[in-house]
Amino acid sequence: MYHSADPRNASDSTYQSTTKSAAKLARALGELGHRVSDRTVLRLLKAMGYSLQANQKTREGAQHPDRDAQFEQINRTVAEAIAAGEPAISIDSKKRELVGDFKAVGREFEPAGRPVEVRSHDFKDKQLGHAIPYGVLDLASDEGWVNVGIDGNTAEFAVNSILGWWEHLGRERYPDATTLTITADCGGANSNRTRLWKTELQRLAKTTGLRIVVCHFPPGTSKWNRIEHRLFSFMSLNWRGKPLISHEVIINLITATTTSTGLKVYAQLDKRPYPTRIEVSDAQVAAVNIDRHAFHGEWNYSILPSVTMA
Repeated sequence: MYHSADPRNASDSTYQSTTKSAAKLARALGELGHRVSDRTVLRLLKAMGYSLQANQKTREGAQHPDRDAQFEQINRTVAEAIAAGEPAISIDSKKRELVGDFKAVGREFEPAGRPVEVRSHDFKDKQLGHAIPYGVLDLASDEGWVNVGIDGNTAEFAVNSILGWWEHLGRERYPDATTLTITADCGGANSNRTRLWKTELQRLAKTTGLRIVVCHFPPGTSKWNRIEHRLFSFMSLNWRGKPLISHEVIINLITATTTSTGLKVYAQLDKRPYPTRIEVSDAQVAAVNIDRHAFHGEWNYSILPSVTMA
C-alpha cells in the first residue's frame, strides 16, 4: 500500500503525501494482486496517517533583515500619533470583484433544494463591470471607510480614497489634527516605488494642510497590515455566499459589516475614471516636499503641505 501511494517527498521525510485518488490506488493494488475497494483504501490511508489536505500558505519567502525593526518602527510611529491625538490610518485595496450574478465563495442557508442560481461562467459583464474596494481603517477606533471604485486601481484612486475618509470622517473626528500617519503595503496602488503615489500624497498634504507621515510594511508582509484582519476579513465574511449583483448591493453589504467589538463601516461609490500609465516627470517628483526618515527612508517618510520650488 505504501509503495503504491507514490509519496511525493523523499522517503526519509517526516511528511508524506500522495497524488493518487482512492480509486487509482485501489486499481494499482488490484494490478499487484490485492483486490480492495475504494472504501478500504481510504480506511488504510487513514490508518497510515494520511488525510485530505488543502495547501496552506505558511512560507513568506526571503525576509528582509530589518523586517522586525520596521514593524517596531511602525508600531512606535502609530502609538506616538495616537497618544498625541493625531489620526493614524491603515490603508489597502481589496481584490477586484466582478459585479453581477456570479458564483460567490462560501455558503448561506437557503430553502432545501433551492440554491441561488448564478451564471455558469465568470466572464466580466460589460454593462456592470467590476468593483475595487479601497479601505481606510482608523487605528484609534473601530471605524472603517471604503471607497468602491469602478475603474483603475491607481495611486490617484488610493489618495482620493484617503481624502474621502478625511472629508467624511477624519476631519470631524480630529478637528485639531496637524499630522496624518498612514501605514501601507509596499506594493499596489500605494507602492513606495511609484512616482504617482508621491505626487498624489503631495496633493493630499496640500488639500488637507496636514503633514503626511507614511510607514510601509516590508515586502512580503502585507498580511500584517491591520486593515486586512480588522476590516477586510469581516467584509468577506459578511458577503460570503452572496452574489454581488450590483454596486448598490456591494455598498450595502460593506456598510452592514459589524463585529462584536463594535466595528462600523461607511462606504461610497466612486464613479470617477482613473487612467493607468500616467507619466510623472522628474520635475514633478522634485517638487514633492518629502523628508525621508533616518531609518529606511524608502519605507518611512513625511510629505509636507508646501511644495519645493525648482
